[in-house]
Amino acid sequence: MRAGVGYDSHRFDETRPLVLGGVIIPNTPGLKGHSDGDAVAHAVTDAVLGAVGLGDIGAMFPDTDPAHEGADSIGLLAAAVRRLRDDGFHVGNVDVAIVTERPRIAPHADAMRERLAEALQVPATAVSIKGKSNEGLGWIGRGEGLAAIAVAAVAGAADGA
Repeated sequence: MRAGVGYDSHRFDETRPLVLGGVIIPNTPGLKGHSDGDAVAHAVTDAVLGAVGLGDIGAMFPDTDPAHEGADSIGLLAAAVRRLRDDGFHVGNVDVAIVTERPRIAPHADAMRERLAEALQVPATAVSIKGKSNEGLGWIGRGEGLAAIAVAAVAGAADGA
């Protein structure tokens, strides 16, 4: 087994829809970013890539490449998982914490679990989504944006799994 950690954060952007874990969250500003700004999918992608030593999302999908502008981040995650599988690895489980004052995460957690599980090629029970407040502290507490932290367990033939 191998473990990887991913982190991503973005400022809110009133001109975009909010996408988290592949789910559009209504009535909340979106996130700035080269792709769709999905901080959850970005953190999960970093976690699975990091677990197998493939760097981060920026190495695989550089934000300097116009082909990735406005990209569906769940699609990028699915491509990263295909790369892992091609190298003989598979995702075991993923745990995600979303740190934000708004929106409330719990009403959307199951839908996020389903979308992420599909991209990760695991059952939804292998994906955990938690919403956490920053208790009014710092830039997140002021409502300027949000952050996501992900941990992924990955196994593969090279690891004896």
